[in-house]
Amino acid sequence: MTTFKTTGTCSRAINYEVVDGVVTKCEFEGGCPGNTQGVARLVVGRKVAEVIATLKGIQCRNGTSCPDQLAKALEQSIN
Repeated sequence: MTTFKTTGTCSRAINYEVVDGVVTKCEFEGGCPGNTQGVARLVVGRKVAEVIATLKGIQCRNGTSCPDQLAKALEQSIN
């Protein structure tokens, strides 16, 4: 699993795994449990590009959000 340290959100980090361009695991450390668990479950099994396109730019506070941070993490995984 890869760990991405978040900034500007209630969650502290996102642990995720990508296999052949598909998110196979995702879990947030901290944050609002219902929201982060929901996002994590929704992205598993989806293509990285699709997840990035769907979540990038969503704002909660500080100009970012947990979903936006996940998009940033996944962008790093393909660059």
